[in-house]
Amino acid sequence: MSGATVADFIGYWEEEGAAYVRRGDYEWMAALVPGKSVLEVGCGVGYATQALAARGLSVLAVDSLVECLDATRGRTAGQEVSLIQCEVTALDAEQRARIEAFAPETVVCWLMGAPAETTGATPSDAGQAVAAYREKIHRAVAELAASLPSVSALHYVDRTAIPWQAKDIGRDTLVRYHSGKTLLDLPFAAERRNALYRKLDDATLDLEKIRKSHPSLKSVVPTLASLLAERKK
Repeated sequence: MSGATVADFIGYWEEEGAAYVRRGDYEWMAALVPGKSVLEVGCGVGYATQALAARGLSVLAVDSLVECLDATRGRTAGQEVSLIQCEVTALDAEQRARIEAFAPETVVCWLMGAPAETTGATPSDAGQAVAAYREKIHRAVAELAASLPSVSALHYVDRTAIPWQAKDIGRDTLVRYHSGKTLLDLPFAAERRNALYRKLDDATLDLEKIRKSHPSLKSVVPTLASLLAERKK
């Protein structure tokens, strides 16, 4: 869990995000984003926003937590970044108008997370609450992107753990999952060539418990799972 309260959540991502920066993970994610303008849904503490802007992209970053927006504002001072406090599942007319006026070419939702007080996660629920919350937000982001005529691409990145030797099978699984849930009946297509994995350090997940749970999981490694979906022509 990435924090029970907002303060815990911010503290966790300040530390975790700095590790992503050191490894070049945010640079890797940003390099996969097409276009020149991007709507970032869930900016967190701003490390990802900073990487997008450093690539020369114009960024509109949104988050429901004012604490996240404050951190992002400080981290991206001097860069071409605009911020909106909003909940992507409940945009009001003014918030939607600002997003439409920005006319993003790509929408990104990276490392989706929220405090446990938002997701309802508990240490004993085996990640089910976070998974349900992630699915809900991913779908809302896709529906928003579909409703914006300027958007030609949608990019998701999340953490997972897979047997590295099975990453090619994992790519097919990633495409099937998002095609059957996130993108279902929406004008976006996900293809295997746009499903990628990147290794993370073992320290990013509690792998000891995972590896002991089943013999087939001995080679499991933490990864970033990236999927770029493109608007159907």
